[in-house]
Formats: sequence, structure tokens, C-alpha cells
Amino acid sequence: MLQVKNLNVTYGAIHAVHDVSLEVRDGEIVSLIGANGAGKTTILHTITGLKRPRGGHILFDGQSLQTMDAFKIVRLGMAHVPEGRQIFAQMTVAENLDMGAYARRDKEQVAKDLEAVYTRFPRLRERQRQNAGTLSGGEQQMLAIGRALMSKPRILLMDEPSMGLSPLLVKDIFKIIQELNQSGITILLVEQNAKMALSIADRAYVLETGRIVMEGNAADLLSDEKVKKAYLGA
Repeated sequence: MLQVKNLNVTYGAIHAVHDVSLEVRDGEIVSLIGANGAGKTTILHTITGLKRPRGGHILFDGQSLQTMDAFKIVRLGMAHVPEGRQIFAQMTVAENLDMGAYARRDKEQVAKDLEAVYTRFPRLRERQRQNAGTLSGGEQQMLAIGRALMSKPRILLMDEPSMGLSPLLVKDIFKIIQELNQSGITILLVEQNAKMALSIADRAYVLETGRIVMEGNAADLLSDEKVKKAYLGA
């Protein structure tokens, strides 16, 4: 479904991503783990058209993305849940969800999808007229996910969805990720919580200073001594 080949990304003189290649197959959860500053968010921004690569190829169902505008990438069926949630704080919950469907014209199906989001996240229904900036951290994360779902994605790119949440809410968010995957949405998950990310993923990649240093089945990486020592606190 998604293929990244020899991706290179720079910020001025800083070479942030070095020859990164990864693949996400239809129906999978694939985790990308690594320390702060490893380049995880940069990779997601480049895949979704927010940052232009210096070199390499990004293919979504065989279609090249590296020069495509971000709004066109959304229309292909890719949605991004950004780091820090990035909700529209001065807009209501309902208005945020409407923004998620801005590229769609199928009004009847949009209404059905909105109802599905409210069913999945009852707290959002309760607060639909409330300004998004007044929500708790967990509710804002639910809103960010719901907003992405309103674009009707086939693949969802999620950047640090557990950031700043209590352990109980982290469990809830990861359960939601699994449920979304079971409903037919492919997931590329960037996470610092390596243990949780690997526990729900099919496959994973380990990123260090802009380079893929390990890859494989998530269960194998979860039990790998190097991964345990570096990322799991073992």
C-alpha cells in the first residue's frame, strides 16, 4: 500500500533523514519507534506532503507522492493525526470534525461517518458545541483521531498519540488504534512508547539519527535484547 524508498530529507544544512526505506502493507499496523529527534515526525510530514524530500520515492498504491500537494494526498485516502493533536482550539468539536471532511462532497455519507465518530467517541458527542481548546488532553486526542477519520482514510498515520496522557488513557488510545485497524484501516504508528507500540503492531522499524537500524516482526523486536535495553527500560 505505502512504500518509502531511499528517502532523504534536509532542513538547510541538517540532513535529518538518511536513505530511509519502509513499507506498510494493506491491513497492517506498522510501528516506527525511536528516541526524540530521530526523524520520525519528519518522515510522516514528508509522506503526507507537509515537507518536501531531498531525494527518494514515496508511493501510495503505486502513485508517486513526493511532489503532490498535501490536500491531494488526503483525497487519495491518507490521513494524518499529528503530534500534539493540533486541533483547532477556537472552533467547536463539531466544527473540527467538519474540517476533517473538507475535501469530501458525499454529504449523506459524511453525515453517517460523523455519527460513527460520535458513536466511537461518546464524549465528543456530549461536547460537540464546546470549544475544542477546553477539552482534556485525552478528549483532544480523540478529537484529532475523529477529525482524521472524517476524511474516510484507508491508511492513518499517527504521530505520538499517547503523548501527555495518563497510563489509563494510553491504554484506551491503543485499544482504539487496534479497533480502527480491525475495522479495515491500515495504520502507520510513530511512538516513543515502544512497548505499547510493539505490542499491537504487526511489524516495526527502529530509527536512530535519521536511519533505519532494525526492522522486523514487532513481536521479535519486542523480545530483542538491544531493543529492550535502548527503548524498553530493560
